[in-house]
Amino acid sequence: MHPAAEHSPLGKSSEYISTYTPSLLFPIPRAAKWAELGLSAETLPYKGVDFWNCFELSWLLPSGKPVVAIGEFSIPADSPNIIESKSFKLYLNSLNQTAFADTASLEATLRTDLSAAAGKPVSVRIRSLAEIEAEGVMALPGVCIDELDISVSNYEHPRPELLRCDDSRTVEESVHSHLLKSNCPVTSQPDWGSVVVEYRGSALDHASLLEYLVSFRQHSDFHEQCVERIFLDLQRLLKPEKLTVYARYVRRGGLDINPYRSTEEVAFQNVRLARQ
Repeated sequence: MHPAAEHSPLGKSSEYISTYTPSLLFPIPRAAKWAELGLSAETLPYKGVDFWNCFELSWLLPSGKPVVAIGEFSIPADSPNIIESKSFKLYLNSLNQTAFADTASLEATLRTDLSAAAGKPVSVRIRSLAEIEAEGVMALPGVCIDELDISVSNYEHPRPELLRCDDSRTVEESVHSHLLKSNCPVTSQPDWGSVVVEYRGSALDHASLLEYLVSFRQHSDFHEQCVERIFLDLQRLLKPEKLTVYARYVRRGGLDINPYRSTEEVAFQNVRLARQ
């Protein structure tokens, strides 16, 4: 468990406060988890973002009439802190009985509070239900590897030694799997996700990738660190010209977390999958 997480509200009974309380936000430094992966703020081999989507966002108009909407929050992958998910939910719930002059005022408040907690500027978009409905759900790019016939016996820890590639061939491809599962390091509750690997490098053996992803099944870690671990293990194996790894996780408590990590400076798309 991350030592800071022990002091967070995650896994504990909490009073639900319905008036604006920014002090509910609980930042957790990324540095300790980076160190586990042999990284530091100065040596990150990727660029990226964590997209958070809130499906339980509500506040009051000056008239007292409530509004519901979808919140999209984009936290830089190199921010000093992640925001512990239950504290994020409690903070958002504290808006429920709080009046804001307009949507722009609420966005500005969210931007200020979340940026202070993350330690870097956080982008905020509040979107109507009609906008989200119009977009619908999307399919992941490339080849789905979930129907490959594999045998699995280890689910406790990620096993990068399972990964194989063909150094004699260079390919550019996108592959994905919906079989990613890990556990919350504090509550041990399951976290379900779909993961995408896009790269140009030595040809990755798809069956070995699936075996490797399934080995996360009983692993305990936060969403962000799971994606970073997958990125680093593939980077070491493939020595790619370019590599992007991202995961779209199923929501818990009205929030989903979607980490994106890439060697490239790209405009990441926050698209919703069928399970989201």
